[in-house]
Amino acid sequence: MSNKAVIIVAGGKGLRMGGDIPKQFLVVNGKPILMHTIQRFYDYDPSMQIVVVLPKDQQAYWDDLCQQYHFDLPFTVANGGAERFHSVLNGLATVNSEAQLIGVHDGVRPYVSIEVIQRCYEAAATHGAAIPVTEVFETLRHLTSNGASLTVPRSEYRLVQTPQVFQADLLRKAYQQPFTPAFTDDASVVEALGYTIALVEGNRENIKITTKADL
Repeated sequence: MSNKAVIIVAGGKGLRMGGDIPKQFLVVNGKPILMHTIQRFYDYDPSMQIVVVLPKDQQAYWDDLCQQYHFDLPFTVANGGAERFHSVLNGLATVNSEAQLIGVHDGVRPYVSIEVIQRCYEAAATHGAAIPVTEVFETLRHLTSNGASLTVPRSEYRLVQTPQVFQADLLRKAYQQPFTPAFTDDASVVEALGYTIALVEGNRENIKITTKADL
């Protein structure tokens, strides 16, 4: 068995997408988005543990989709929580104790490259925590408190993606902290303990499918 695991968080309701079907279940290129995402990590390491976090009321529908599409890759299901933080916490409780590296990935990022996944796990093994980022090409403006705005140097900023990968002991320790709204991703939870996050190169196709325009 691999010493790696990934928690794929798929708790979205798809409110910004519109429609009744949660966005992780929408069909792209012949099968639901979430299946593409799981396939990426299986292709990277068929022996790694894959934990899919889903709201309890979506799990029966997901089971039906797996039967319909004959999707039989190995994975474990954990219950989603009120916030992403709680969903990851539930996923952590399902990860095998043998795992030394644990990644957390958005279920609606199906186009992460195998190379990016590999870079993240390798960097986390060395540095403790690693996240993929891409450069900012658009001009950024900062909104000030008096209603004005200022251009900021985009070279000082990066766009953050997933998987965010951590040494298992570090991630488990970080998730013992009480939740705060400042925890916008897993890196922010680990950072709150005072740890530095290593940045690795992401891939621009690794978008988070959120709106109809993304589809």
